[in-house]
Amino acid sequence: MNNLENGLALLLIGMGTVLAFLTLLIFCMGIMSKVVGWLNKLFPEAVDEVKTAAKKVASNVDEAIAVAIAAIMAKRN
Repeated sequence: MNNLENGLALLLIGMGTVLAFLTLLIFCMGIMSKVVGWLNKLFPEAVDEVKTAAKKVASNVDEAIAVAIAAIMAKRN
């Protein structure tokens, strides 16, 4: 019976330690999130906008339709 009591005590101590650490970690992450948000308001980073040329979507659709028709024709033969 002594081994069972020692095992349960060790189990509770270990699980309590992990629970306390994870709870502390969650609170610290919340605080750091607020601190970083506040710092981003004080020191914003410049964002460069990248303009890309518009791609022609119709050719991709036409190509997909042609591939689908070719696959159907190959399946029939």
